Amino acid sequence: MNDERRTTGTAMIQALERNGVELVLGIPGTHNIELYRGLERSTTIRHVLTKHEQGAAYAADGYARATGRPGVVVTTSGPGLTNALTGMANAYADSVPMLVISPAIPTGQERSDIGWLHEMKDQRAAVDNIATRSVRAGTPAAAVDAVHEAFARWAVERPRPVHIEVPLDVLEAEWDPSQDALLAPWRTPSPAAPAPEAVARTAELVEASPLVVIVAGGGAVGASESLTLLAERLAAPVVTTTLGKGVLDERHPLCVGEFATNTAVSSLLERADLVLAIGTEIAVPEVWGGVTTPRVRVDIDPAQLHKNIRADVAVHADADLFARALLGAVEAREHTGRVELVAEVRAEILEGMEAAIGRWRAIQDELSAALPADTIVTGDSSQVSYLGTGPFWRFAEPRHYLVTTGFSTLGYSLPAAIGAKLAFPEAPVVCLVGDGAFLFSAQEVLTARELGLPLPIVVVDNAGFAEIRQNMTDAGMPPLAVDYAPLGMEAFAHAVGVAFRSVDGVGELAAAVADALTAPGPTLLHLQIT
Repeated sequence: MNDERRTTGTAMIQALERNGVELVLGIPGTHNIELYRGLERSTTIRHVLTKHEQGAAYAADGYARATGRPGVVVTTSGPGLTNALTGMANAYADSVPMLVISPAIPTGQERSDIGWLHEMKDQRAAVDNIATRSVRAGTPAAAVDAVHEAFARWAVERPRPVHIEVPLDVLEAEWDPSQDALLAPWRTPSPAAPAPEAVARTAELVEASPLVVIVAGGGAVGASESLTLLAERLAAPVVTTTLGKGVLDERHPLCVGEFATNTAVSSLLERADLVLAIGTEIAVPEVWGGVTTPRVRVDIDPAQLHKNIRADVAVHADADLFARALLGAVEAREHTGRVELVAEVRAEILEGMEAAIGRWRAIQDELSAALPADTIVTGDSSQVSYLGTGPFWRFAEPRHYLVTTGFSTLGYSLPAAIGAKLAFPEAPVVCLVGDGAFLFSAQEVLTARELGLPLPIVVVDNAGFAEIRQNMTDAGMPPLAVDYAPLGMEAFAHAVGVAFRSVDGVGELAAAVADALTAPGPTLLHLQIT
């Protein structure tokens, strides 16, 4: 077939190509065929079919977190888009760049309630309340420009999901070749540099403060090298949020770890003479509320600079540019006692946690000791993640622990692992997930199988929703709807055509995962715990 037709849909795919997109995830539908016409022609974009649009959004999220580049999803109108909304909300909460493109009801029929296939009362308004913005493109040129605008703004703004909806008549419209110049991407703007006076004021505070503590969040993941140099220059202990995990090599003697909300860390911050909070919204104000130490807050998003906790110095800037500027304005200082202080704080934290979550630590210790240092681990809103991988697995780099935090959704880990593996085919990627969370996206095992991904999927099975069971017990009520029958994991693996291994105890886990990393496809590993 000689298909030479050019439409708005094919032009939008060309715009994605020009912005460096290499992967699009999604599911074709009645109304998005023109986008698929463009994808079929593309020589640089790979399309991956997931089994559910929520899985597509989570996989795009995992790809984006692992690479730092936006994940892209194509859905059809109505239910295809609403299926992706939870993934978009998760990306919004955790500041992940994601572009979702969908068709929409034709021009002039908005809010008409005529029974059009997949019709929603107001699709754009619904998504606009979840994404950073939802744009309805009224012309072919506007649709292409909306793609360019998303990428240009991500270069300088807080990265969050963007939705572009294109009325079906516009999506199917012929593309005018005279407008081909519009396919070129916009010039990328420069990220915000810190004001010289803000750097000077911060340097003054640093020089007057014997103990400086750095708190690094997700907004600092692109500043790992400069923040490491700054921490060493200032002999500053570094605490990270979950999203900032690995910004400083967690084996570094100045790294306290991913414990920003721990009460022992609050004591450290109160003891400090100055806190540098870089790229974090300080999301748990009840922990920070008692900390009166002077604070310098640095963020690319000006709305974050006084959120939850007021800053004494507010710096609107890219984290890396700020760290490099401050490096040039402060003197190196002695590390006397700092390494010991970090070790004491970390030991206090872990000692306080050990009695409650020792079994989760055993899993992390077994795997992290045996697997390569560059292993990417995806987690979920599962106890094995937030009570295990987060506190106990020490990563050397950022973007190696991919997990849902603020929105705390279930079902993220498996599709996110697929996205990460698509981004880095040669890297070891491990999905480590609880049984409850696994069931939310178990169908994406088929996606991993079809792609031939050597992906260990470790399901840590405690036969239900253990945390909610405990919450109900603590509330003085009999647990309800938190337990279910045994999963029959081996039968499931056989039914979907993937390898299966029952792991008899944590001691066998590392060898099983290592074997799965060299398998020709995904392996379902079942670890039953009590």
